[in-house]
Amino acid sequence: MRLSQRHAFILVGLAALGLTAVAWGIGEWLHLQPCPLCIFQRLLYLLLAAIAFCAAFAPLVRRLLSGLLALTAAGGVATASYQSWLQWQSDTSLECGVGAPSLLERIVYWFGELWPQMFMATGFCSSKEWVFLYLSMANWSALCFFAFLLAAVWLARGAARS
Repeated sequence: MRLSQRHAFILVGLAALGLTAVAWGIGEWLHLQPCPLCIFQRLLYLLLAAIAFCAAFAPLVRRLLSGLLALTAAGGVATASYQSWLQWQSDTSLECGVGAPSLLERIVYWFGELWPQMFMATGFCSSKEWVFLYLSMANWSALCFFAFLLAAVWLARGAARS
């Protein structure tokens, strides 16, 4: 049985929402303090879900939305990879939240004011409080964003054929 494009986009959207819920749940359960990069990744997962759901119900612009999905996933790979790199460094001058807030940090802080339980950034980006199978949450996030990038490219190819 072949998966329709609509169902594939819905599956991508549900996966992105699921990962957001899992990250939030692990943070609450283990009392982890998310950093600005963690929260930005949550926002990117929610953006992936929104784009995927739009693409599921807007077949005329699926190719464009697949490109946006790929671009968002690539941004997630870059963000999570940068956070992973920060976790491997011991130089605190590279830490996010040090100095004047960047545009990314201002976006995160704005969402934190709107919904503090979900988006309040109180941790440090170099912290490796949670490790599973030798990978930090940022490492896992980079892998998940890369999977979304592959899915977006696959979906864009399918949208181009139809």
